[in-house]
Amino acid sequence: MKASSILDALRVLVPARQPVFVWGGPGIGKSALINQLAGALKVTLRDVRALLLDPVDLRGLPFLGSDGRSKWATPEFLPQDGAGILFLDELNAAPAMVQASCYQLVLDRKLGEYTLPEGWAIIAAGNRDSDRGVTTRMPTPLRNRFVHLEFEVDLQDWSEWAIQAGIRPEVIAFLRFRPELISAFDRDAHAFPSPRSWEFVSHILDSQPNPAIEHEVIAGAVGTGAATEFTAFLRMFRELPNIDAILLNPLQESVPENAAAQYAVASALARCASDTNFDRICLYLNRLPTEFRVLCVRDATLRMPAIRCTTGYTKWAVENHHAIA
Repeated sequence: MKASSILDALRVLVPARQPVFVWGGPGIGKSALINQLAGALKVTLRDVRALLLDPVDLRGLPFLGSDGRSKWATPEFLPQDGAGILFLDELNAAPAMVQASCYQLVLDRKLGEYTLPEGWAIIAAGNRDSDRGVTTRMPTPLRNRFVHLEFEVDLQDWSEWAIQAGIRPEVIAFLRFRPELISAFDRDAHAFPSPRSWEFVSHILDSQPNPAIEHEVIAGAVGTGAATEFTAFLRMFRELPNIDAILLNPLQESVPENAAAQYAVASALARCASDTNFDRICLYLNRLPTEFRVLCVRDATLRMPAIRCTTGYTKWAVENHHAIA
């Protein structure tokens, strides 16, 4: 399931208080997806890394009560009131005894004398056993306590997130040009392309690395093969028509001829588009092939919805209704 479908499923399962386990490869954004869900639902997210727990940590520590009988001090990370999502991240990376201690919590919403408040839902996540991460096969009784969802990377879903998250346009443009490189898991490599590692690349570019080491640093995030292709794309991206020049002279500035450059200029225009300059951007877009016009307008309006109220957008939508229907 792609990210948007996972979110739709979770919006059904969370109110039903149905425990869910989200499976997916390393670095594809499972944790970020749950953060996004909590933000959308406007509830608290309590992130518990099961890998860091011992079996006794969930039950808490015993103490002597005023009646002379032993009681249990509930650990601070377990919620006491309110509403939210209890996120058991990397649950299947935890030792078998820790997983076993979650049986009662997941199914009965209890741990000894502790009861999970009614307003809280349980979501867990982890890598698949085939990913060769640090995993301990989940016991069958624990597996049977969850609804299981398989998370797969979808370029359009990731692009929409990336635009709103401020990921650099050259990264988004490159992955649209080479969509197979958004996630290319290699179990034997130190670095490989993934949504998380491309976010690293965006941060690296924000830091303006020395050109002499730029390729090596990017290779350290996404691997040598992907880095070589991306740095070649970067050279082309940096030689595009100046965006300010396009805004000043949208009918005179040159239009790139190859597809990679057209992806790049469409993404760059979407990044700088606003309700004050979109009319001029449309003049330039009309000189690009239809797919790049649609790409630019879709990204621009996702980042800044006010663009939909401009004269340029209205005229563009009428002229291109066949492409956006």
